[in-house]
Amino acid sequence: MLLDGKTMIVTGGNSGIGEAIVLAAAAEGANIVIDYVAHPEATKDLIARIEKAGGKAVGVDADVSKAEDLHKMVQTAVDTFGRLDVIVNNAGIETRTGVLDTTEDEFEKVMAINLKSAFFGTQFAAKQFIAQKTPGLVINISSVHEDWPMPGNIAYCVSKGGTRMLTRTAGVELGPHGIRVVNVAPGAVDTPINTSTTSDPEKLKQLEDAIPVRRLAEPEDIADMVVFLASGKASYMTATTVFIDGGIMQGSVGL
Repeated sequence: MLLDGKTMIVTGGNSGIGEAIVLAAAAEGANIVIDYVAHPEATKDLIARIEKAGGKAVGVDADVSKAEDLHKMVQTAVDTFGRLDVIVNNAGIETRTGVLDTTEDEFEKVMAINLKSAFFGTQFAAKQFIAQKTPGLVINISSVHEDWPMPGNIAYCVSKGGTRMLTRTAGVELGPHGIRVVNVAPGAVDTPINTSTTSDPEKLKQLEDAIPVRRLAEPEDIADMVVFLASGKASYMTATTVFIDGGIMQGSVGL
């Protein structure tokens, strides 16, 4: 198996893309640490599915917007499985508000969950990798909107732009320690965060028509890339972004 014996933290791992990553990684032999806050039952059910399939996982009551809770996740990985090999900073939210109507509270919440959590997740994981004297990998689940504006969702875009620079700078700083940092940037994905679009046939058709491959990504499409990166088969990649967008960023209506 591609991830046999490796220990992986996945923030926001009990729904959407995170859940797909957890299931795909566990199927390849990884030991998984998953956080939960509001819905512990979702994490409990997910762990039961993993264990039924022969995998190993543990849940942690952790708010990823708090640095001490991210540290608790790292410590749980070490205490439970003896080591940490990969952290996937996946947790994220959006407000679908623009520059003129985003409140201070909305902005700070998006930054805390999307960017602050990725920053301190990277820091604490890197310190553990160094203490173990082993290579390590940080995977940030970013977005095409790290590079591609989305009017009406500005706080989200700003957080993902910050994630892009976090990945590039941390990748350069941590490279000498054998630690790599890579962004995975999805385009449109069929997850609960996009229900307002996927539940409206007209909006969904408009979106699919804008994607060269003519479909939204499934969460499993993103999870497969995470497993590939975590497997070590991309060991020369760092401080960069892998876009998985069906070509949407390159689409054009022509002239």
